[in-house]
Amino acid sequence: MLERPDLIVPLVIFSFVAFVTPGPNNLMLMTSGLNFGLRRTLPHLLGIEFGFAFMFLCVGLGLGAFFKSFPILYTIIKYAGAGYMLFLAWKIETSEPPDANTSETTKQPLSFMQAAVFQWVNPKAIAMAIGTAASYSAVAAYPYNMVLIAVLFILIGIPSCTIWAGLGVVMQRFLHRPTLLRGFNIVMAMLLAASLYPVFADIWR
Repeated sequence: MLERPDLIVPLVIFSFVAFVTPGPNNLMLMTSGLNFGLRRTLPHLLGIEFGFAFMFLCVGLGLGAFFKSFPILYTIIKYAGAGYMLFLAWKIETSEPPDANTSETTKQPLSFMQAAVFQWVNPKAIAMAIGTAASYSAVAAYPYNMVLIAVLFILIGIPSCTIWAGLGVVMQRFLHRPTLLRGFNIVMAMLLAASLYPVFADIWR
């Protein structure tokens, strides 16, 4: 039974805003939708949602306390994740348009597992998981509350992130020329790299 039903609506609003606002996952989904279409992007999208829900459960069921006991591990994951995201930005920036000499079979979107694992090195996802576990844990008795929030994340996250993948699909009709698609990929790579500003800002302080 819910202990704090008054927290459900704020949690739903928070989840929707967190999933639908720009971030590494959504930028990559939009780029994948444009380059590969919605059907081929679905494993990537589902990997994000289920991967994040699993990570949240791990954080809520004890990993969060582990990070507090050993903060250096969180720092290592944060900067390793930033490096990996820069690598993904480079891959997007250097990707060839569909009519280039690269065959379609060698160009693949992120798989379900790749997208799920990516959540563990996504600074926004990690911060969201820790923040949600701390702020909304009172919606129900532990550990039922963690499962409830994880399911809610999946239910809200799938349609929210589909908007971004669908936006990429819609843009196919406007960016069908190789030069335009190339330009779009460069811009998305730059935005993905720029999304890491909060991570590197800690170094410059």
